[in-house]
Amino acid sequence: VWLVVLRVWLVVWLVMRKCPMVSRAVMRISSVVWLCRPMVLLVVTCRMVAVRRPRARRTDMAKRQPLGPPPPPAVQRVAVRYAKRGPLRFASARDVGRAFERAIRRAGVPIAYSAGFHPHPRLSYWGAAPTGAASEAEYLEMRLSERRELEELRVCLDAALPEGIAVCAAADGTGGLGAAMPSLLAASLWRLTWADVDRADLDRAVGEFLDAGSVLVTRPARGPKGRPRELDVRPAVVAIAPPRRAAAGEQVLKEGRVGEAMDVIVRHGQSAVRPDDVALALERFLADSPSAPAAMIRLAQGPLRPGPTVGDPFEA
Repeated sequence: VWLVVLRVWLVVWLVMRKCPMVSRAVMRISSVVWLCRPMVLLVVTCRMVAVRRPRARRTDMAKRQPLGPPPPPAVQRVAVRYAKRGPLRFASARDVGRAFERAIRRAGVPIAYSAGFHPHPRLSYWGAAPTGAASEAEYLEMRLSERRELEELRVCLDAALPEGIAVCAAADGTGGLGAAMPSLLAASLWRLTWADVDRADLDRAVGEFLDAGSVLVTRPARGPKGRPRELDVRPAVVAIAPPRRAAAGEQVLKEGRVGEAMDVIVRHGQSAVRPDDVALALERFLADSPSAPAAMIRLAQGPLRPGPTVGDPFEA
């Protein structure tokens, strides 16, 4: 091999002596190759590392499994109705969820967990009230790894929750109630209360609202990148009861203040009309705008029945 290389270089040297143009071209090529030497070495090194690396690494990552045995399966589904009262009406849905997770750990409830590298308690929430609204009919479902008596579970969970969140009832959802709950929660009964609104003016506003075919309200944008949303509130309102005098004992007014309250049945649907949207739509028909937003409390949530009334999903 070395003899062949030596002969080739001798031929090149002889040609370079006979032809100056060939000599200059060879010198230029040699200088370019010398300058590119570090880059060539880097490319060759990376190529060698890539060739030596095993290509089965991705499949090895896909076959990884969490350490330890899998969590025990869920053997019981429990549907829970709870209330959100007082100052805790300003707690968000995520805050309420954290409160329930802590209460479950304190009460020693055998909650089932999801499988995987990051297990989570198997809790599902249905139809949560918006932040700022009190409620007597909030629903969630928990899946247990061991069977428990419903009344015992309700009492121990209620004792572990903070003041302002109360567990009102519990039902066994294993027989199909848990799967049917989203369809059973078809409407809500809301009570809207204004502290400084005249009853005659409110009666007139309710009549004009019910006679209107369409009432549009604009929901403010959420966050710096959000956009205002325009909703038609009228199709979602099923019925409005006549206004009546409200007292401070209804959890929505401060002590010593009275106001006008009325019950509104709102149908759940794709438009997701909230009680504050209905209150804003009604305030558009008032002669004098109220000085403060309406206080809101949900009295019932369940199937829509003739009357119209809102039924209890646990009795459906």
